[in-house]
Parts: sequence; C-alpha cells; structure tokens
Amino acid sequence: MLNSTDVFVIGGGPAGLATAIAARRQGFRVVVADGAKPPIDKACGEALMPDAITALERLGIAVPVAEARPVCGVRFLGSGLSAEADFPSGNRGLSIRRTALHRIMTERAAALGVDLLWKTAVTGISREQVQLGERAIRTRWIVGADGASSRVRRWANLNAHSRTSLRYAFRRHYRMRPWTDRMEIYWGKHSQGYATAVSNEEVCVAVASHDPDLRLEESLLAFPELNARLRGAETASAERGSLSANRKLKRVWRGNVALIGDASGTVDAITGEGLGLAFSQAVALADCLGSGNLAGYETAHHRLSRRPLLMARLMLTLDGRPGFQQRTLQVFRKHPEVFHRFLALHVGSLSPFCLALDGLTLGWGLLTA
Repeated sequence: MLNSTDVFVIGGGPAGLATAIAARRQGFRVVVADGAKPPIDKACGEALMPDAITALERLGIAVPVAEARPVCGVRFLGSGLSAEADFPSGNRGLSIRRTALHRIMTERAAALGVDLLWKTAVTGISREQVQLGERAIRTRWIVGADGASSRVRRWANLNAHSRTSLRYAFRRHYRMRPWTDRMEIYWGKHSQGYATAVSNEEVCVAVASHDPDLRLEESLLAFPELNARLRGAETASAERGSLSANRKLKRVWRGNVALIGDASGTVDAITGEGLGLAFSQAVALADCLGSGNLAGYETAHHRLSRRPLLMARLMLTLDGRPGFQQRTLQVFRKHPEVFHRFLALHVGSLSPFCLALDGLTLGWGLLTA
C-alpha cells in the first residue's frame, strides 16, 4: 500500500493534474487525490487561448484534432454593433469540452506514473503528511489544487486576500451547427453572454452577471442576436453554474504547502484565461519544487497573474455601462488595429507598454464617438 510520496496534490481537476504532470516530469513521485470520479466537469466557456495551448505543450500534452475545434479570434457584440480580431501571428486557440480535456489530462498523468486516488477525500494535512480518513501518506510537498473554496488554503492559513466582487456564471450546450470560428462575447446591460463552438455539432453558451438569481434562459433575452440563433436548438447538457471573481491572495505558499489554480486566486471568467494561467503556474511550481525553493513560486505566480488580472479589470469596465460599451465597439470598428493589439496583449503577445499610443487612440475615440 502506498504510504509515502514526494509531492501530494489535493484536487484532481485540470490545475491539479497539470501540477502532477509537471512535477512527474521533474522526476518526483506524485500522488493526486480527489473526492470526485473522473471525468470532472465545471461550468466554463471551454475555450483555450493560444497561450494556454502553449502551456499545455510545455506539459507534453497535445489535444487531438478530433477532440477540439480551432478558435481563430474574438468577436464583441452589443448595441447592434460588432467588432472582431484574429489572434496574433496566425496563432489559434482551441475549444474543447471540459470533460474531454479532463480525460486527456488524466490519461497523460497516468501514463507518466502519477498515482491517482479518485473518490478519495482528504481530511487534513500536517507538516509531513496528508490525512485520508484513518489513513495517512507521508510527503515532502503538499499542493492545494482544490478550487476557489480551498480547504488546503484554510488549513495552511493562506486565506488572506484582496477584496473580491463575485459574479455568477451559468453554462449549457446546444446541439447545432456552429456559425463562427471565434469566441463571441455579447455585451448586455447587466450581463455578458459567451458562445464558442466545441465541435462541428455543438455550441457552448455561458452567461455571467452580478445577479445570483439570473439564469441562462432569462439572461439570453438581453442578447437578441444570440437568442435568435439558439431558438429551437436542442439542449445537449444540463445548466451548470459556478462563481467568478478576481481574487488575489497575499501569499500562495507557506512551509511545504503551495496553492495553484483557483485555490491560489482567481481571474474573472470574462478573460477565458483561468485554465491557461493554471497550466503556466504548474510549470513554474514544478521548477521551484525541483530547486527546493517555494519562495520563487510566489514571485512567478504574481508575475503570471498580473496580465490576466489587468485584462479582467479592463474588460469589466464595460460591465453595466451600455453607453460605454457602444462607444468602445464603435472605436474598435473604426480602428480595428486597436482591437487587434488589445487581443495581442490579452494573450501575452504584446507588452502593456506597447499600448500607450493605442490607449490614446481609444480614449480620443471614446470622447468623439
């Protein structure tokens, strides 16, 4: 019976599996425990940005073409207007069902020799071991990948964080032929809608707002164009909800415990960067485990989170401001190069310092629109 390991990962979602894969590639013995049974699902937009694909490749994971659908860029829609931009340098994102991605990552972890303990609840941690009910496993490192409501974060006394503003997201799939190869973001008065094709026969639709009682069907009325496209379409999954927020922790490690993914802080789902950020964090964490210095992970974590948090704040300035949304879309239509560079910044292909001139163009455009 397994009684010791080098790295014990608590949480078997994409962030936990990415950590396990990265640590195993460093030569560590790794255990992952999760109370659920795979494949694990979660409400999300199911689109991976180009930088997320790059991070997956660093983990040795190539998503099979048959399992996903290419995404070539982003389209904003609202107030009867639309603006769109391609990802820079011919890069492509991918849209894939969350359950399919989880299966692919689980198979990769198992092939590398990670010990996967499904339907296994972790009941506590101490300096040198993880408690699984009556059973204990000794470990050198403990990684909390157990989501936004992380118990590991609480056990390690790492809960201190900046102020957050919660939003509520709901997702459903529709059986229909896709109408676009872009990730579409629909701007409503008090909510946003998201549509991404995940196969040649299925489209993922999600909505997000500050109203915990606003469900998908009702919220679609705020997006007439999207609602019209979905009219009569057969639903292919049950509605599933989750919380969305920007949350930055003051610390993401203490002693031999490190946090990753949503357990280590979150970026609002509007960015589509949650998974990509977790994958990059996993690579950085494994490097620090290899050097035996988690202090370096704190630095890397803050650096990796900076851009997604910035983009979330920028995009959410449009939330609940119809007039501002309309003027922004007018500027993006009049100056498509600004939207293109905005998207390049979003996926990490452009430094924020390069957007100074575009910021002046956007600001002037907003004043004169």
